[in-house]
Amino acid sequence: MDAKNLIAEGRSYLGIEFGSTRIKGVVIDDKGTVLATGGHSWENRLENGIWTYTLDDVWTGLQDCYSDLLKDIREKYDVVPSKFASIGFSAMMHGYLAFNSAGELLVPFRTWRNTITEEAAAALTREFGFNIPQRWSIAHLYQAILGKEDHVKDIAFVTTLAGYVHFMMTGQKVLGVGDASGMFPIDSSTKDYDKTMMEKFDKLIAPCGFSWKLGDVLPKSLSAGEDAGTLTEEGAKRLDVSGNLKAGIPVCPPEGDAGTGMVATNSVGLRTGNTSAGTSVFAMVVLEKALSKVYEQIDMVTTPDGAAVAMVHCNNCTSEINAWVNIFKEFGEMMGYGIDMNELFTKLYSKALDGDSSCGGLISYNYVSGEPVTGFDKGAPLFVRTADSKFTLGNVMRMHLYSALAALKSGLDILISEEGVKVDKMYGHGGYFKTKGVGQKFLAAAIHAPVSVMETAGEGGPWGMAILASFADGRQDGENLEDFLNRKIFADAAGSTVEPDPEDEKGFDAFMKTYMDGLAIERAAVEVLL
Repeated sequence: MDAKNLIAEGRSYLGIEFGSTRIKGVVIDDKGTVLATGGHSWENRLENGIWTYTLDDVWTGLQDCYSDLLKDIREKYDVVPSKFASIGFSAMMHGYLAFNSAGELLVPFRTWRNTITEEAAAALTREFGFNIPQRWSIAHLYQAILGKEDHVKDIAFVTTLAGYVHFMMTGQKVLGVGDASGMFPIDSSTKDYDKTMMEKFDKLIAPCGFSWKLGDVLPKSLSAGEDAGTLTEEGAKRLDVSGNLKAGIPVCPPEGDAGTGMVATNSVGLRTGNTSAGTSVFAMVVLEKALSKVYEQIDMVTTPDGAAVAMVHCNNCTSEINAWVNIFKEFGEMMGYGIDMNELFTKLYSKALDGDSSCGGLISYNYVSGEPVTGFDKGAPLFVRTADSKFTLGNVMRMHLYSALAALKSGLDILISEEGVKVDKMYGHGGYFKTKGVGQKFLAAAIHAPVSVMETAGEGGPWGMAILASFADGRQDGENLEDFLNRKIFADAAGSTVEPDPEDEKGFDAFMKTYMDGLAIERAAVEVLL
């Protein structure tokens, strides 16, 4: 069946993901082929010391994204869809959205980017014997309790951004297990919240006398493919302001961007890993066995079907690179040149290949916000050089690309060097890898392992979410997610693999030594400037 008829007959799949700077929608066929895309740019804002988006931002952004998607469909196929075989919503993991029984938001959305829960995260890590990072929903909830915030007594429902959107679309308070694993620890044997830890939390807060227990306010955890409800009349109108979309469409379990990244890179099986590099960066490895101890730099989450995953997550990645590229754009425009941003990014990324393997002695910290992996709750972007450093454009660009991965590497070194975790396949996806052969070359040097980038990597999370929607609709009886991906989506997938270059490995290690030693400079900058 051709794409036009597939869309017209409602046999295509829609995935929409709320990223940090862009909401993107992707429509695919049952083999994962991208048929249409749409998008909307948005930005979080710092209000009263909190990184947030308003709920109006969420809905106007979603509607604009879907309208843009419809425009692409009309232009390509001259058809207006009224239904899909299945839909899925995903978003940035973690954060804190708390509602009362009337469905009212009790405090502004606290995103993953906030580093305001240090006390709660440390206390829960001790209590559970399990690393609870600051950005996790349970850390935000407990910090609100420790701070005696008045709204806590009125809580009826706490969820993530993906869980909130799904609830408003379907009326179902559910969450994919991968996203749920960023709210509260998951027991991979049950694919549900860890009961022992839930009991410990309830005991911890019992003296507060709240009318609720944790199990009452968390969304139900679902594995990929499970029934998560259907699009309601109200949900259809919220998504499609033109009114053409019909209710009753199945909506698969909502997921986090980590889970959709694993799907998009076919890294849900044991000893596979993926690195998602955009505004933030995280790397995930599906484990064969549990780690020997708790590491505050490493999160334990799950795949969308509940397998244990070790994740290193860093708050900062490409934002500082983008800022520098904009400076070059401004210079070009001042000189009277027409600037194509895609071309500018490609040329500047490629120029990094001309830089010295150790960046000529240049060093930078891309800390637009705090970076808990290296011990910072606030950040100040910083570029440092000595008088005899090799201050060239190639070295500047390589330095920024190295810096984007440096905090991540400090965490991955624990997994690979101290825990002996084996990775057979590491896949890269996200904007950092968009210029062919550059980002993956530097990641390969950082982790001392080959890195693959698929041709589909540019579609990223929303494509992965659309695939999860297709899995919910089209898997065979008893088929697991890994087998489905290998059979339906990646059987003929094209891509490229880059082996680590010994000179790059040596240079990145030298850069890292200076980077780690120089954290004192970043700390001084934070103390003086902030």
